[in-house]
Amino acid sequence: MIKVALPNKGMLFEPTQELLKACGYKASKPYKTLTQIDTKNGIEFFFLRPSDIPMYVGRGIIDAGITGIDFNAEAKSPAVKVLDLPFGGSKLCAAVPNESPVQSLEELKDATIATSFPNIVESYYKKKMDFVVLEGAVEISVSLGVANAIVDVVETGTTLKQAGLRIIGEPLFRSNAAIFCNPQKTELEEVNTLIRRIQGKLVAQTYMMIEYDCPSELLAKACEMTPGLDAPTVTKLHGREWYSVKAMVPREEANAIMDKLWDIGARSILLFGIESARI
Repeated sequence: MIKVALPNKGMLFEPTQELLKACGYKASKPYKTLTQIDTKNGIEFFFLRPSDIPMYVGRGIIDAGITGIDFNAEAKSPAVKVLDLPFGGSKLCAAVPNESPVQSLEELKDATIATSFPNIVESYYKKKMDFVVLEGAVEISVSLGVANAIVDVVETGTTLKQAGLRIIGEPLFRSNAAIFCNPQKTELEEVNTLIRRIQGKLVAQTYMMIEYDCPSELLAKACEMTPGLDAPTVTKLHGREWYSVKAMVPREEANAIMDKLWDIGARSILLFGIESARI
């Protein structure tokens, strides 16, 4: 039985829960404990702080985990990223008071900076910095006089504006959720099954299946519109010079593709959702 760490709170918690449930895992956070055993799939889930997960995975105490790329980078963990996930997007930005004359990130290299991510900031500037390291409410540090600027995770920027701060320059770091694995555990069967299931679900969320009939003279043109991932499946219809075609198409383009197929003369066009996939 492998051990997998999951976020116990924050913006990564709910999307992680929904994804694992859709992949057939029993990974709901218990009310009174921090663990959940999924005996059917051979996994024990541990609900931990996202910032702590890289340490546990990196040391091999936990085999794999889902957390933010920024947390893994800040921890300088040897954990290996094995799969990006389409949620938890964020950016680490520098901000100064509205009245500050500072206009560029370069001007902050000698400033006192309040942040929860000192290692990422030092990696960006490639020098030792003067930090006030805080676990939360970083934006208040400037008004309290302990720092000249902050570097913090920004989603909408509303909190910074309310604190009288403005963002300067481009983000120092961009992040999203990902699956990380201990370097010594990448070949474990249960770990690879977890990765394949999640990959299959992500494909299903990105693509749809389209099926339609078209006359032989339009087949080549129709297949150009629906090339599929490798090639469309084409079957000749009985007793007619028509063909049935089936292919995967990008979900965002699916309805437009249906319109184009109808316009050229395809008929009986059907669009199906995909529950999961192995590509």
